[in-house]
Amino acid sequence: MTIIIIEDELPAAERLSAMVREFDPAVRIAAVLRSVKEARAWFSSHPAPDCILADIQLTDGLSLDIFRSVPVTAPVIFITAFDEYLMKAFAFNSIDYLLKPLDKAKLFRALGKYLTLREHFAGNLAAMSDQWERKLPVTDRLVVKKGTEYIVLRTDQIAYFYSEHKITFLRDTAGVRYIVDKPLAELEQSYTRPAFFRVNRKYLAASAAVRRFRPLDKGKLLVDLDPSAGDDVIVSQENASAFKQWMGR
Repeated sequence: MTIIIIEDELPAAERLSAMVREFDPAVRIAAVLRSVKEARAWFSSHPAPDCILADIQLTDGLSLDIFRSVPVTAPVIFITAFDEYLMKAFAFNSIDYLLKPLDKAKLFRALGKYLTLREHFAGNLAAMSDQWERKLPVTDRLVVKKGTEYIVLRTDQIAYFYSEHKITFLRDTAGVRYIVDKPLAELEQSYTRPAFFRVNRKYLAASAAVRRFRPLDKGKLLVDLDPSAGDDVIVSQENASAFKQWMGR
């Protein structure tokens, strides 16, 4: 579990860090952010953590202002000396609101609540994903365009789809490129797992087209497709785990 702490008082941040590590020594505290400005910059350039522990009143404003200005998807446990922000806090992914002086038992309960919610929603999402994939059969053929001709390709001839300059292309297993009159979002509804995977916003690839992949920094993956895509095909940190599972890793 990765946690971000937003706290402008160093002793309070150190005490909170110690409590978190006591709760779970395996927790990774990715950063301790001490101002609204610093937090905005951090969230704008890093992937979201699993959970955020945030004081509300900081030296340069309210931590609520961070979540108003930067999209943050992680759940938040607010820790503050003031109860006046309770209702506002729950508009920003809040799963608990703890008052200072911080009680260790209450913090542990809040972190336990986060783990319970994560397990619950992860299980439901997995079940929904399985049901969705079973309901969406892979299309067995597709009509594509090459010059003035229309050609019918079987699914097993498709290596990957990709988008370029708002045009969707298909690369077949022989390396030939065709134009497809459908956006990737629509194709993704027909060409689903386990045969296909939406690698990123630009590529929808068949499993047979993945030659190899390797890790990059910040949890990303670099994928080598066959035939070659001609540019870097990168899987985000958020999708890396699902991609590895798709590949049987």
